[in-house]
Amino acid sequence: MEHGHGHGRPMTADEVRAMLEAPAWDERYGGEELVWSGFPNPQLVAEIDDVEPGRALDVGAGEGADAVWLARRGWAVTAVDFSAMALKRIAEHAAEAGVQVTTEQADVRDWAPPRGAYDLVNSQFMHQPPEVFGPLVTRLAAAVAPGGHLVVVGHHPTDLDKPEIGRPPVEEMLFTAEDVAARLDPGSWEVLAADTRPRQLIGMDGEPVTAHDAVLHARRRA
Repeated sequence: MEHGHGHGRPMTADEVRAMLEAPAWDERYGGEELVWSGFPNPQLVAEIDDVEPGRALDVGAGEGADAVWLARRGWAVTAVDFSAMALKRIAEHAAEAGVQVTTEQADVRDWAPPRGAYDLVNSQFMHQPPEVFGPLVTRLAAAVAPGGHLVVVGHHPTDLDKPEIGRPPVEEMLFTAEDVAARLDPGSWEVLAADTRPRQLIGMDGEPVTAHDAVLHARRRA
């Protein structure tokens, strides 16, 4: 069972906004310990486990657990993050796993992946202010090839009602699956999942707690 936070305490809104800059993540990833669990995000596994491998883009890739999992399953993976230390960790973890992952340093706030280049675009818990997040989803969707998949997962706003989960108080940076789906043209996309899914965590008080993930999985029509 996962811990519901990676900070030792809930982050303040100001601390969250500071984490929107690369130096903060370079510092965080610069220690010796893993920041995250090292396991792939469960909603990615649930949605993509049976999908035939192709070209994958993992955006906001962190320490690379999703990218390495995809590479092990035969995907040709490009992992993108704005933190140089994150990319270093991804390269190390890929080497340890004996797989190839291409890394690219980019800031998603002003970056656009090549259009139609990927059979899977994966974005897990990459929370941004609304004025950044909406256009980013549009750019990520544009990078999906015909017949390809878009998976976007985040913390659901209802988690804020449970202080024991430790979510930071920035409701405007959380989203629902329906928020993401609304940015996709129904004529071009088939929504395979737009769910609010429960997930068991260990809360700030050390006790089990149910959190909720917003899960959007859509396939571009061929």
